[in-house]
Amino acid sequence: MINNCRNVPASLRLVRLFSRGVKLAALTSLTLSAAFAQDNASQPDAILTEKEQIQQSSQAQDVGPSQSVQAQPSEPQPAETQSIETQSIETQSTETYPPGNQNSGFPAGNVTPEMTTSDWLARLTTATRQLNFQASFVQSRAGQETVPYLWRHAVMQDGRTMEQLNLQNGPGRELIRDGDVVSVFEPDVPPYSLRSEYINGPIPSELLYHPDSLRDGYEFVSVGRARVAGRPAQQIRIVSRDNSRFNYQLWLDEKTGMLLKLNMLDLQGVLLEQIQVTALTITDSPHEYFHRVNQASLPKPMAISAAKTREHNWEVTYLPTGMEEVRRDIRRLALTGQVVEYKMFSDGLVDVSVYVQPANEALGSDLVLRHDLNTFLTLTDGKAQVTVVGEIPPKTAQSIATSLSLTGSEN
Repeated sequence: MINNCRNVPASLRLVRLFSRGVKLAALTSLTLSAAFAQDNASQPDAILTEKEQIQQSSQAQDVGPSQSVQAQPSEPQPAETQSIETQSIETQSTETYPPGNQNSGFPAGNVTPEMTTSDWLARLTTATRQLNFQASFVQSRAGQETVPYLWRHAVMQDGRTMEQLNLQNGPGRELIRDGDVVSVFEPDVPPYSLRSEYINGPIPSELLYHPDSLRDGYEFVSVGRARVAGRPAQQIRIVSRDNSRFNYQLWLDEKTGMLLKLNMLDLQGVLLEQIQVTALTITDSPHEYFHRVNQASLPKPMAISAAKTREHNWEVTYLPTGMEEVRRDIRRLALTGQVVEYKMFSDGLVDVSVYVQPANEALGSDLVLRHDLNTFLTLTDGKAQVTVVGEIPPKTAQSIATSLSLTGSEN
C-alpha cells in the first residue's frame, strides 16, 4: 500500500496540539499520539495621527531579530499588556445594537445601512493590504495563559509591502514579510525564509485576504452594530453551512474596516478561542521599524523543489462542505519510524490532516481525544488504520474517518 517513503518534518499544528494535550490519553494510546506530535487594560489606544504616533514612539517596545534589525534597548512590558494577560476570555463582553439604532450613540461615519457583509469584508481586505498600521492583539483560550502579539504592516515608498508579526511572551518568535518573502526567527532554530504572500499567524490569512473564497463552506450573516474595546464596530457571524465545523463571530472597526475581534464557538455556542485587538494605530507613513530592517541580512528563500506526488490507494468520501484537498505526501513518523500516507484538507479557516497506514503495522487502539479546539481520532477497520487531526468537532472527525474507501490493492 505504501512505498517510496521519505522523511518529512511534522506539521506545526500537531506539535502545538500534542505539546499541550496528548498527556491526557492512556499510555497505550500515547505511542501513536506522540508519533504524530513529532510530525508536523486600560482602554486601548484610539487611532492616532502620525504626529501623535511619533510622540509616543519612544514608549513602544520593538523586538527584532538581531540578524536583520538594529539592536534596540530592552524595555519592560507595558502595564496595559500585563493587565490584559490576567483576563479570562469569559470576562470580555461586547454590547450589541441592531442596525440603524439611533440610540446606540455611535457616529455614522462612512457606514451606510445598505452595506452588505461582502462590502464589509472588502473593507477588511483593503485595510489589511493598504494601510500603515500597528496593532496589538491577544489570543485567549479558556484556562490558558493569554498570548500577546504585535502586528505591523507598511506600504513602502516604492510600493512594496512589508509586515511584522511578533510573539511577545517568552523568548519570542518573529516573522518578517518583505514582498513575497517571509523570514522566520525563533529560538534554537536557524533563521530561514520561505516564499509566501502572507504571514501565517493566529488570524487566518484567507479571512483577511480572500474572504469570498470561504463562502462555499460558510454563510456570513450581518448582526449589527456593536462596541468592541471602546470602538464602534460591525458584527458578522460566520456559520458553517452544514453544521460540521465550529462557528465564528467577527467584529470590524467602523472607521477603518480593520479586524477588532474574532471569536470561535463550538456547536453549542461555547467560546473556544478569542482574538482581540487591544491597541490600534494608523499612520500616513510606515513605522520606523521597517526602515531599520536590513534586507541584505535576511535569510535567502529556501529553494523547495516540487514534491513528486503519487496516487494513494484510498480516498475519504465525506468532507465538510467547501473543504478540499490541498496537500498529500508520504511521511515517516520520527518516533516510531512508521510510514504513513498523508493528506491535508482545508476550507480556508480550518485544516484537517488524515493519515492512513496498513492495519497490520498500526500501533495503539482506537482513540478519540478532544483537547481545546483540537480533535484526535484513530480508527482501525479492515486493512487500514486512519487518523484524523484538526480543529473540528469529534462527530465530524468520525464521519471523515469512517468514510475511508480503499481504491486499489495494497502494494
